[in-house]
Amino acid sequence: MFDERDRAILDFEREWWQHPGAKEDAIRQTFGLSPARYYQVLGKLMDSEAALAYDPMLVKRLHRVREDRQSSRQKRVNPDSPEKN
Repeated sequence: MFDERDRAILDFEREWWQHPGAKEDAIRQTFGLSPARYYQVLGKLMDSEAALAYDPMLVKRLHRVREDRQSSRQKRVNPDSPEKN
């Protein structure tokens, strides 16, 4: 289900840098969620077809960021493994 909170999270993620202060503080103030819970919700949301339809550029960018982080994490954990490209 894609609701107003989901839209608000995607809108926030697109424009969070405009909020004063730390992103974590803005997450708490805006959504009443801990940053960890926010990122859990965002991760699930960005894998939904509804989110992709709502803001395809943002969702694709978030996927690239997640893939880059996973790749970096894998390199730290197993530096001798060949790169996948």
